[in-house]
Amino acid sequence: MKYSYNGKTIVRGPDTELAPENAYRYCRQIAKHHAKTFYLATWFLPKKQRNPIYAMYALLRTVDDLVDLAENKLTNGSLSRAELSSMMDAWKTRLHECYEGNHNNDPIMVAWQDTLKSYNIPIELPLDLMDGVTMDIDFRPFQTFDDLYVYCYKVASVVGLMCSEIFGYRDKKALDHAIELGIAMQLTNILRDVGEDVDRGRIYLPLEDLDRFGYTEEKFMQKKINGNFVELIKFQIARARSYYEASEKGVPLLEKESRFAVKISSQNYCNILRAIEENNYDVFSQRAYRSFYQKLCTIPSIWYELHAHG
Repeated sequence: MKYSYNGKTIVRGPDTELAPENAYRYCRQIAKHHAKTFYLATWFLPKKQRNPIYAMYALLRTVDDLVDLAENKLTNGSLSRAELSSMMDAWKTRLHECYEGNHNNDPIMVAWQDTLKSYNIPIELPLDLMDGVTMDIDFRPFQTFDDLYVYCYKVASVVGLMCSEIFGYRDKKALDHAIELGIAMQLTNILRDVGEDVDRGRIYLPLEDLDRFGYTEEKFMQKKINGNFVELIKFQIARARSYYEASEKGVPLLEKESRFAVKISSQNYCNILRAIEENNYDVFSQRAYRSFYQKLCTIPSIWYELHAHG
């Protein structure tokens, strides 16, 4: 049997089952195609950690894509709520089967099962992520930051917790800081994608914050930029940065060989906030990003910082 992704083809191993190395190659293609900042950071991981990280990303990306597809089908009426529920239950069943030793020759499950041989990643974490991404299907605006925090934890912090098991850590306090980094990154995603989300009729920022700065939902949906809006976005940027700063305490708690990759990923994501500032807080018509060259330019200073402090 052959599996293709983004023009790349893999085949089953000689024993008729898909060989783990081919399954990992498939997962790597998914990461390379969809997650440029994430993929850049993996270059600086030890080789033994790269494949498990690709397997993790492919698993999470596939679930996310499934939800996006389901959302579109629900919108055009080609999928019912009952069918959606059945789809999600089937995915959870596949995940449980994988943890029980049956990968069904699916490339992502082959890679994930092989990863589980070396790393203890509780099934509750990918299940939490599945619950998180399904929140996008029946989207309801977040009234408070506490509400938004739950969403950010489920769609991002659990990824940090899974990564931590692969990276290794010397103190379980590292997990608290992995949660903080996940919150920071998801808040950054939300700010970066404000314009796209408005086009979908959605506001992901807490409504209590709009009220705090005297900026209405109607103006948000009309993409009105005024002084109140700028102050609102400044507040969101400061909040995200506070989570990045708090998460920094977790880096020294990771195994030394993993720190560089985590710092690169964190710094390049945090720099998206600077791009928003450089765009004069216009998150409606300009999607903030860092070029590949700008991402590479962060590497020397991060290397020096880590080595200067041992």
